[in-house]
Amino acid sequence: MSAAPRSASTSGRNAAEGAGFGRLERSSSAAPMSDINMTPLIDVMLVLLVIFIITAPLLVSSVRVDLPKAAGTSASQTPKFIVVTITPAGEIFVGDTPQTAEAMAGLMEQTAKANPDAELRLRADTTVPYGRVVEVMGLAQKAGLNHIGFIADAKAAARP
Repeated sequence: MSAAPRSASTSGRNAAEGAGFGRLERSSSAAPMSDINMTPLIDVMLVLLVIFIITAPLLVSSVRVDLPKAAGTSASQTPKFIVVTITPAGEIFVGDTPQTAEAMAGLMEQTAKANPDAELRLRADTTVPYGRVVEVMGLAQKAGLNHIGFIADAKAAARP
């Protein structure tokens, strides 16, 4: 009989020692949780989404103004560049229309007066004599077109 009360008092002493100092007994099966709680992350994302939805229309200028109409102003009707093509036969094309040297010079002068920063883009065949190309360049500079660009096809780089 004495064995039964002793085991009860021993188990009571262990429970009292563990609870007396604020320690809780841990079971070996309880492992720390390693999953991320997604609920707070989703809440923050939704709050940011609402903030962006509200502020996005405020970033766009919503001031409506009726602009005055004037005959002298237009949206840049003059071309920024003229494309001149010289064929292997020496013919001159401005855009897609054939031109004489005199007509082309007049067109270049009109373009230079309307837009001093206009550019001449020159397309010449590889068989065109250099003198013909220089003649067109001279006409362009005489007309006031000082920006001249040469158009060439992209060639694949040769590998050594």
